[in-house]
Amino acid sequence: MEQRYVKESRCYKTSRVFPTDVNNHNTLFGGKLMAYIDDIASIAASKHCRRNVVTASTDSVDFLSPVRTTDSVCLESFVTWTGRSSMEVFVKVITEDLKTGERTIAATSFLTFVALDDHKKPVAIPAVIPETEEEIRLHETAVHRAEMRRLRREESKKFADYLTVSFPWESDSGSDHS
Repeated sequence: MEQRYVKESRCYKTSRVFPTDVNNHNTLFGGKLMAYIDDIASIAASKHCRRNVVTASTDSVDFLSPVRTTDSVCLESFVTWTGRSSMEVFVKVITEDLKTGERTIAATSFLTFVALDDHKKPVAIPAVIPETEEEIRLHETAVHRAEMRRLRREESKKFADYLTVSFPWESDSGSDHS
């Protein structure tokens, strides 16, 4: 089976925080950061397998400190672990105060992507080889996260059985109004 080094999937995105990107606290909208995270994670996943990929899950996004308008925001992403057709991608969000140079970890995130063939079916992907201390630690702890994802997915499927697909305005209940 083909293998690839983590560094082959590593990618970066740096952005300035503009006034249109902030919320009423004058910090970066969480949704905007989540879009950046999904974007860069999908690039890392595609670089690893050299295939089209789809987001299977956003496993976690932990917001650790606010991203201010005086900061640049740099996202670093890479594949940490692989299954047969799926891969875990880690995203680290680092802010840098553009005046002082102080850097902070603002957020971390784990996402799962699935590689697809030309017929949009899951396809086998290369294993990943970690090298640095950070990569090795993330790789070693990935099996536990994968098991947690599996359990959460099972619970989500069970939960979905109790959910309705009707919109409130389609129901007959409450139509007795005179």
